[in-house]
Amino acid sequence: MNRRSSLKTILATGIAPWFVPAHVLRSQTAPSNKITLGVIGVGAQGTGDMRAFLNHDDVRVVALCDVNRKRIETAQGHIKERYGSADARVYSDFRELNRDASVDAVLMALAVHWHSIPAADAVLNGKHIYHEKPMGMSIEEAQLVRAAVRKKAVVFQFGTQQRSDLKFRWAAELAQNGRFGKLKEIQVGVPGGKTMPAWSEQPVPDFVDWERWVGPAPMTPFHADKLQRDNHENITHFSLGMISCWGIHHLDIAQWGNGTDATGPIRVEGSAEYPKDGGCDAVLSWKLRFEYASAAPVIFANQGNGIGHGARFIGENGWVHVVRGEIKASNDAILRDPQNKVGTMPIKLQASLEHTRNFIDAIKGKDKAVCGIETSVRSDTLPQLASACLRAKRPLTWNPETESFGNDAAANALIAHRPFRGDWKLPVI
Repeated sequence: MNRRSSLKTILATGIAPWFVPAHVLRSQTAPSNKITLGVIGVGAQGTGDMRAFLNHDDVRVVALCDVNRKRIETAQGHIKERYGSADARVYSDFRELNRDASVDAVLMALAVHWHSIPAADAVLNGKHIYHEKPMGMSIEEAQLVRAAVRKKAVVFQFGTQQRSDLKFRWAAELAQNGRFGKLKEIQVGVPGGKTMPAWSEQPVPDFVDWERWVGPAPMTPFHADKLQRDNHENITHFSLGMISCWGIHHLDIAQWGNGTDATGPIRVEGSAEYPKDGGCDAVLSWKLRFEYASAAPVIFANQGNGIGHGARFIGENGWVHVVRGEIKASNDAILRDPQNKVGTMPIKLQASLEHTRNFIDAIKGKDKAVCGIETSVRSDTLPQLASACLRAKRPLTWNPETESFGNDAAANALIAHRPFRGDWKLPVI
């Protein structure tokens, strides 16, 4: 089949794969029409994203940046496999890559504590950015990146790739169109945190620049396990925990189906448990409730806390539950009804078949980013509010218009960026 008929077949089935085969997306592109991409962070997530970009003939990966030499070598291997050579410039300092005039766009996929500073720097250097989630360690950091994107008018795509999955769009459209009655509640469940024994100090291997890896975070002794994503995302020096790293994915879909992309909750309350000791200290389990002025409330918990994994939209006449790879309903007739097919209801949400493809098309002016900066900051606000509420140990009242807790100085301090180590700082916009 040719490319057009392949896409028609995928869409006609009502089921899109998580990754679209490269041969469906590729077309022969002149070198002058290629988007040049620099990759900042080539760990597991960054390499996965980079390989998705390598599938596009109108993209050329031209630069890599990481403080781990072994990861650079792995990334070079993928580039050589795709292009026939590993001819990509290598940087150890993201600022040098961001100032490389030959780079059109940047993929940023670093540890969470490193998200805002390199991202804002890339944008202020005129780079379009595919920004892995979450936005950062604080609402203030997210707001600063947004200010940079607004100033430079570049394309921003958030790494919440579920917006490019047909099942999630279908669930959100069903909810917004009231196909199982008026929304009463949205339940969001994600994996909880973890415990680990305390790590002893190890010598820093010669292939890692640990000083640069820690960067603006408080210095901590090196241990190889801290380089693993599922560990450092559960250490509060480097992340807010699964409440943010996993939470943003399904909370973003809750915002989409709730019709609240341009606003947010007005109140949050809840409780949580934390590890008593050990190497991981981020939140273990939690259950929170977000109230909205004119939308359904959202219940957010770690799965197994009375909430299943995914996003469940509960209406007056039934429910729809969506998770990666599956959508189901309280009554199968909801999904079988021809009038309920995705893209046929009165309220139609933006269609994106593949997240990196959508980003490239947005750069070329053929589409808009399905999860642009305004939507991204609004969605990322929810896990940030959850974290602030748990740290405050009390309910908090949020103003989505001013994006603040009003006159609650103690609560507002919880959404400001923390002190950075050394000379690292956020740029002035």
